[in-house]
Amino acid sequence: MPTIHEITAERRADQGKGASRRLRRAGMVPAVVYGANAPAENIQFDHLKLSLAARNEWFTSAILDLLVDGKREKVLLRDVQKHPVKPQLLHLDFLRVDENKAIRVYVPIRFLNKEKSPAAKTSGVVISHNLTEVEVSCLPRDLPEHVDLDLSELALGDVIHLSGLKLPAGVEIPELKLGKEYDHTVVSAQAVREEVEEVPVAAEGAAPAEGAAPAAAVAGDAAKAAAPAAAGDKKPAEKK
Repeated sequence: MPTIHEITAERRADQGKGASRRLRRAGMVPAVVYGANAPAENIQFDHLKLSLAARNEWFTSAILDLLVDGKREKVLLRDVQKHPVKPQLLHLDFLRVDENKAIRVYVPIRFLNKEKSPAAKTSGVVISHNLTEVEVSCLPRDLPEHVDLDLSELALGDVIHLSGLKLPAGVEIPELKLGKEYDHTVVSAQAVREEVEEVPVAAEGAAPAEGAAPAAAVAGDAAKAAAPAAAGDKKPAEKK
């Protein structure tokens, strides 16, 4: 039996930016619920209670039971606006869910038993999580809160793609229908590459290293030292 996640709200009559600011100052959060061929409805939440619910993983990916003044309906969170600095929820959008129509929702991927894998026990190996969530399609009653990926057998060089995820019955990944190029990598285990520092080799015509005398300069000094000796060996010409 699926877990029921219930959130409680109240109807609100006031609309506009001014009304929303007044609500926030009073510790409330404005929101709207729409869809399922019904008129959009403006609602409001107690900020403290809503913040506690929003800390859970299911808040953004599970079907929620929205209770408004005693009326219950199934909804999905579609958008949330947060204050850029303060830990404050500013506005939320909820979509009504039709129990008989498939929905597309991003659900988190839960990685299990990574520390038990051969890759994790091998030095110099990095396990990369390329994706942390996946979009699935299913009927609302079949929507999982997360998709589990067991990494206990992951070894060096292994790569797990979207097609390698084990999905519950009635759940599929729409992206895989688009072709093999959309079968993205979820996890990979690769060896760390060590960078070897190369010693630079002086090219022809390049400046010599500090402290080293150029070969041409050494040859010139040797020639100057030999010149006086050669001059002393030569006999002066006889005067006539």
